[in-house]
Amino acid sequence: MNHSGVACDKKTASVEVVKDRNGIHQVVLQNSRGASARVSLHGGQVLSWKTDRGEELLFISSKAIFMPPTPVRGGIPICFPQFGKRGSLEQHGFARNKIWVMDDHPPPLQPSDSSGKSFIDLLLKPSEDDLKIWPHSEVRIEGLETLDYLDNLHEKKRFTEQGDALTFESEVDRVYLGSSDMIAIFDHERKQTFIIQKEGLPDVVVWNPWEKKSKSIPDFGDEEYRQMLCVDGAAIEKPITLKPGEEWTGRLELSYVPSS
Repeated sequence: MNHSGVACDKKTASVEVVKDRNGIHQVVLQNSRGASARVSLHGGQVLSWKTDRGEELLFISSKAIFMPPTPVRGGIPICFPQFGKRGSLEQHGFARNKIWVMDDHPPPLQPSDSSGKSFIDLLLKPSEDDLKIWPHSEVRIEGLETLDYLDNLHEKKRFTEQGDALTFESEVDRVYLGSSDMIAIFDHERKQTFIIQKEGLPDVVVWNPWEKKSKSIPDFGDEEYRQMLCVDGAAIEKPITLKPGEEWTGRLELSYVPSS
């Protein structure tokens, strides 16, 4: 009796780095089913997304220019830190015209089932020129999400914090109301975290003068807004009033821990 069999070509997920005709590095990702994507390090832009049958799902103009600093017409570009002309920078910001780098130590892929999948983490590292035209901070505050705040830059009007964490790209002068007793301040650049624990101080003051106002403060350096952030416990919305013989305790504890 003769036995015949069919050999199965089982593909594995792969990540390959190649160069285009202009010498720009591109990353080709393919999953175990044969679907693929191509990402250019110029702008971190996705240029191709194909099914396992080789069908292209993204549009790239036949007249697209693949030579920096001209952005590629089509695909999935990254518009950052502004969209269109809504800001003082070039159209759609500078991120799509910069060369990105691959992260050598990326965080683990979030989905629990990553078998058969390929992935890559890309980073855009700011240059000195980037910081001059778009100064920003690598600091964020957690613990103020969804809180109401009084904005001293808008006649102390009341707003609600919408972000998952408070980050800084411009002047901030706010009083957050009714916060929890613990606030965390993450400084990614210096790899450090500050924890504020407070008692009897329901509100939180957050202030940074940023670039323009820094230059108008006589006893403040023009560039020192990059090195500081005022975060303090307070009782502002409801002032503390004591009757004779009454006591009030306000306590604030600041701790420091290194972070990765």
